[in-house]
Amino acid sequence: MSTHGHDSHHATTTSSGTFTRPLIELRLRVNGIDTVCVVHPMARLLDVLRESLHLSGTKEGCGEGECGACAVLLNGELVCSCLVPALQAMGTEVTTIEGVAPSLATLDRVQQAFVDCGGAQCGICTPGMILAAKALLTRCPQPTEAEIREGLAGNLCRCTGYTKIFSSVLRACQADGATTEGGER
Repeated sequence: MSTHGHDSHHATTTSSGTFTRPLIELRLRVNGIDTVCVVHPMARLLDVLRESLHLSGTKEGCGEGECGACAVLLNGELVCSCLVPALQAMGTEVTTIEGVAPSLATLDRVQQAFVDCGGAQCGICTPGMILAAKALLTRCPQPTEAEIREGLAGNLCRCTGYTKIFSSVLRACQADGATTEGGER
């Protein structure tokens, strides 16, 4: 079990502002590790992940739940962590981009497909896109291109034009990992 946070007699500073007491002891499981943080109950899950737990893969884009850059899996469901109060995450299982790969030496099939198909460019949207793709493939292991477009609709990308991202998801859902030029099966 890891413990992160601040003494409850001190102020906690986050990107959302400075909070003083009452602080809470937040217990949750992050990327398979039982974790305890001392945070303000209205701190955002995004701030807990980035600042208390130093998991910087989850990005802040808009801070309003519109771009998907901060997407994580909360009990297996895709959520925008900028909209989730820390208190709501008490006792939950959180998966961030840091918890997706099966090992330090091996990428997850979705991550590998993003590499193979050039689905990542600047990296701001990539963690959220990968988690959205994983959530989609859990619900629908062999999605159509239309289902992929719908499944990733909550994630914005300003660099790729989406074609390589959609091709990446198509590649990830194929058993042999091969797709044709346009990402078609």
